[in-house]
Amino acid sequence: MTKPVSPLRQRMIDDMKLRNMSRSTQQIYTSAVARFAAFHGRSPDQLGIEHVRQYRLHLLDRGLKATTINPIVGALRFFYATTLGNKEIAAQIPYARPEDTLPAVLTPDEVVRLFKAVPNFKVRTALITIYAAGLRVSEVVGLTARDINSERMVIEIRQSKGRKDRYVMLSEQLLAILRAYWRRTRPTDYLFPGPDPSRPITARSVQRECRWAADAAGLSPAVTVHTLRHSFATHLLEAGVDIRVIQDLLGHRQITSTSRYARVALNTIRKIQSPLERLNMEETAPA
Repeated sequence: MTKPVSPLRQRMIDDMKLRNMSRSTQQIYTSAVARFAAFHGRSPDQLGIEHVRQYRLHLLDRGLKATTINPIVGALRFFYATTLGNKEIAAQIPYARPEDTLPAVLTPDEVVRLFKAVPNFKVRTALITIYAAGLRVSEVVGLTARDINSERMVIEIRQSKGRKDRYVMLSEQLLAILRAYWRRTRPTDYLFPGPDPSRPITARSVQRECRWAADAAGLSPAVTVHTLRHSFATHLLEAGVDIRVIQDLLGHRQITSTSRYARVALNTIRKIQSPLERLNMEETAPA
């Protein structure tokens, strides 16, 4: 039997629907507020800024980073400001300052090693699709056969992050792989279905298989599904593709989100000549 939704939770869901927030964001936000309430053992409308502070310290003690904490902060800010109408508390919940770290990127050889280490045919095909088109895991699990346009050689990504549609490239090799996959599995709705054919495989299942494969391939513990998207962007940049084209392919709203890949595009960095090379250093050379 489905557990009934409390009036407070339903109000928050309705508030998000009215603002056209995506279903995944709704799930993330409601789950975050529910965990916050469970931590304190009280309804969230009975909790104040000191309870938020205690919960954030708890998250930090667990070793969570800003990239994990900030969606929770966004959920709490929305809950207090919109659902409870208490903007004063919301304003006192700052976002965590994100760490300025370089994205993990695989070499082309490491990408191949990762794919070969995935025993599950469906998940391996999904991971190849992520790398070939630079997709998010949430985007690949939502694909259907009609999203693959072999005439125009594009994949249509529908209502992704930020409620945006976009097209990404469909390479000849990926098309051949997807056709072979379709002939073998014959999915009826989602391209990568879960145990229930009417529902897609979960992102968590893909992430788990990817982590196991990375371990089996002897790759860094930092490798995740998202590493394939990072690698896609970096490899395109190293091949000379314009960064604004990469921005569109990735679906980034801001160019700054894409520019970080320039910091790890080693082939591009190697081609840049140091100003030292234009100096005559013969007279300073040791005798």
